[in-house]
Amino acid sequence: MSSLHKSRIADFQDVLKEPMIALEKLRELSFSGIPCEGGLRCLCWKILLNYLPLERASWTSILAKQRELYSQFLREMIIQPGIAKANMGVSREDVTFEDHPLNPNPDSRWNTYFRDNEVLLQIDKDVRRLCPDISFFQRATEYPCLLILDPQNEFETLRKRVEQTTLKSQTVARNRSGVTNMSSPQKNSAPSMNEYVVLPNGCEAHWEVVERILFIYAKLNPGIAYVQGMNEIVGPLYYTFATDPNSEWREHAEADTFFCFTNLMAEIRDNFIKSLDDSQCGITYKMEKVYSTLKDKDVELYLKLQEQNIKPQFFAFRWLTLLLSQEFLLPDVIRIWDSLFADSNRFDFLLLVCCAMLILIREQLLEGDFTVNMRLLQDYPITDVSQVLQKAKELQDSQ
Repeated sequence: MSSLHKSRIADFQDVLKEPMIALEKLRELSFSGIPCEGGLRCLCWKILLNYLPLERASWTSILAKQRELYSQFLREMIIQPGIAKANMGVSREDVTFEDHPLNPNPDSRWNTYFRDNEVLLQIDKDVRRLCPDISFFQRATEYPCLLILDPQNEFETLRKRVEQTTLKSQTVARNRSGVTNMSSPQKNSAPSMNEYVVLPNGCEAHWEVVERILFIYAKLNPGIAYVQGMNEIVGPLYYTFATDPNSEWREHAEADTFFCFTNLMAEIRDNFIKSLDDSQCGITYKMEKVYSTLKDKDVELYLKLQEQNIKPQFFAFRWLTLLLSQEFLLPDVIRIWDSLFADSNRFDFLLLVCCAMLILIREQLLEGDFTVNMRLLQDYPITDVSQVLQKAKELQDSQ
């Protein structure tokens, strides 16, 4: 370890041991990258995402309260409905004139159950393919949820719901338009080679933990529920917290990820709501902002993309909505997120990162035709994220 790196670690430790965290100082340090040693990144992200307050003395009580609240969510949204479903139909009283499986009333218990299953199947499909370039998500967690995995439990778990649901043989996809697409079972009868499998009873893979986080979020936020892409936002958060070197923090990775994800989604959820696309907080406005910034910084490149009719929707939609989580390998995404979370106008900085990505490949884009350029933008060629971040910082400083 270089002396410079040791010095940076010491700087972080000095800021984090103060009774009242100096937020501006922490942001300034974090912007240039947070060391992973000693769980520094996990702690910094929890502060930067407003999960932990700046007053250190309140951390213990707040963490205990939030983690207990998450356990309560599990009991109310997975365990109790699971017990009810296990008992549903056991007695004739469960199928009444007012409430039965074919009841169209949206408030019907059965209707809610089926609607939740539809959301669950989409989440299940997406989390089984999370970060396929690493094996982490298909491995067993060392801290499975005992509330769920207790062998004495006879309730219907999420795992059982996925296995037993009548929609099992269909692929369900809910896109940002809110449209549910189902494909025929014949076309998707065999599990995909790149989908993660369920571990034996008593074990729980990391992807199942992520599935539970997303399901609870969808239940608590019915206005948006679950939209494809949210799995790519929660994945890096959970990975970071679940690999914390401190076992006391690692043990609570699920609950801590849930609250950090909820806070992050509060800032970016408008990107996932199609009806807001053309508003000032919507994704269309942000994509156009990338192009207007490019026009300011490199008018020649901007005109070239305009001339070829390469719209920002073709590439910047994914870049912005998923916070670049699909454009780089996971360690690089985490490094980019250090800077995004540290910037007080964090998603303004994201626009500059996207602009920097275009400028860094300007020569190739100026030479390429439509097809070549679309390929470049949809499979971004630069792998050195420090170069991208440095360019984005230059753009920020020149504003």
